[in-house]
Amino acid sequence: MDITRIRALRLLTPLAVLALVSGCSGSGSSGRSETSTTQAGQALAQKSGSDLQGDYQRVIKDVLPSVVQIQASNDLGSGVVYDDKGHIVTNAHVVGEEKSFKVTTANSEDTLTARLVYSYPQQDLAVIKLDKVPSGLKAATFADSSKVQVGQIVLAMGSPLGLSSSVTQGIVSATGRTVTEGGGGGGTGATIANMVQTSAAINPGNSGGALVNLDSQVIGIPTLAAVDPTFGDSAAPGIGFAIPASTVKTIADQIVKSGKVTDSGRAALGITGRTVVDENYQPAGVAVVSVKSGGAADKAGIRAGDIITRLGDTDITTITSLTEALAQDKPGERTTVTYTRGGSEQKTDVTLGEQ
Repeated sequence: MDITRIRALRLLTPLAVLALVSGCSGSGSSGRSETSTTQAGQALAQKSGSDLQGDYQRVIKDVLPSVVQIQASNDLGSGVVYDDKGHIVTNAHVVGEEKSFKVTTANSEDTLTARLVYSYPQQDLAVIKLDKVPSGLKAATFADSSKVQVGQIVLAMGSPLGLSSSVTQGIVSATGRTVTEGGGGGGTGATIANMVQTSAAINPGNSGGALVNLDSQVIGIPTLAAVDPTFGDSAAPGIGFAIPASTVKTIADQIVKSGKVTDSGRAALGITGRTVVDENYQPAGVAVVSVKSGGAADKAGIRAGDIITRLGDTDITTITSLTEALAQDKPGERTTVTYTRGGSEQKTDVTLGEQ
């Protein structure tokens, strides 16, 4: 059942009440009509709730066997079975620096072993492979991310706080978010574009699991939960983010085929930089520390010591804002870099390279 159908069912009850009430004026039997109308509305609401509950249960039955718990040293996370050869996709921050793992599937208490195929921290994705593929291992189906819409009902499946095979529900709150992870606490510091924002609860241990639509398709890999700095960086309820399925498939396919990422699809200037501040100690741009020989910035004439203040139409004040701006672009695209050199503002056209 999609969200359109759910809305339609909810609208039927008040429309039916209006029709019956207006049609029974002066009939002398309005009490019986109103009673039957109320009963019909209650029956319809019960049927709608029953249908939705049935959809939830069907999706859980379909997808949960494809979601696993991953143990790396003392850390726990989740993963999604990618194919019938034992490949499992998860977050890079789940595997960390580890090379071997213990894996538990949803329908078995037996512990399986797995080894790292490749970790790609820039996109916070990794693939591990089971040493022995158990019979009946079920690969998940991944959706087309371009078809994900705000308002879709979704279920998040994983092992939050070590509670394996847990399911929470919510909706797609937004799409196309660009989010930068923290570099501490096990995060990779990655800046990831086009993320799916969801109201489904995302807790520690959900990372690497599955965000699923009511067609039993994985629309994303839950990765981040927002924190509220005004309350000591405690979790902000109902604001979680998932890497879109299309990105997951692009990266995982390369890792499975080649053992590494051969085409990141991530734009780069080819510099190392640092945030600089103005006389009021406010972030004011990115100072170029070094330029990669033959890279995009080098070819455009950007030099060490230049301070980048704008990329295309986006103001650049910090290294994070530069990274987030680049995440919106693709290798090979042309853009304009605004920078200062010796106190004077200059502009140059740049053909972006690949990270």
